[in-house]
Amino acid sequence: MAQLQSYDIRSIDEAEVLRYMGYSGQKYSPELEGRIRQTMQECLDVSQPRGLVQVFEVAGRGTSADGRPEVRLEGTALTLVGDSMREHMDGAVAVGVLAVTLGMANERMLKRLSLTDHIRQVIFDAASTTLVERAADAAEASIVRQAADRGLFTNFRFSPGYGDMPMQTQPVLLQTLDAQRRLGITLTPTLLMTPTKSVTAVVGMFHERQPSTHGSCKGCPCFDFCTIRPTGRTCRG
Repeated sequence: MAQLQSYDIRSIDEAEVLRYMGYSGQKYSPELEGRIRQTMQECLDVSQPRGLVQVFEVAGRGTSADGRPEVRLEGTALTLVGDSMREHMDGAVAVGVLAVTLGMANERMLKRLSLTDHIRQVIFDAASTTLVERAADAAEASIVRQAADRGLFTNFRFSPGYGDMPMQTQPVLLQTLDAQRRLGITLTPTLLMTPTKSVTAVVGMFHERQPSTHGSCKGCPCFDFCTIRPTGRTCRG
């Protein structure tokens, strides 16, 4: 069964929030700066970052009925289809699957602000995107730890909709993790997730170090959530 995790994230990177807002170096008033920081804190206060993580062995590789390459995962109906997955999972012996969300309180705030305060809505949306990506970093750190415990290396997370990984992966991935019942994540008819501030992804595990493996802990997105460094080891072996 997938591990249910809650993430204690107490700060948001203001530079990332500004980037998601489309900031490109222009000046803005102290009043707006105050609103940005206040709204970032509101995002932290209202959100409940949680996630599910589970690792599956690679059962085999082949070609789907429509001729696309696929990677099959043991004990699940989840199949990773497309040239992107063939390349991303080349040599993988196992795959970590994750889903994270900020919860429905965050979703309700986004909808309320869209009707009442457009400026705060833009800021809150950017802060929420930054926060859910940090939650995904935390979930990925859990997968990296599980890989390291097995003497394996990981690559970076890859989400449905990237490259040619089809959005049709989404319902099977969520069902595999039981994410609707355990996290409250549902799908619209167009396969978009609700709450909208949710992320799903897969991470490969390999016997060999990958080109995407960080050369040092500095700058690693999983740094703040790493449970390997306190043991005196690193994920690089």
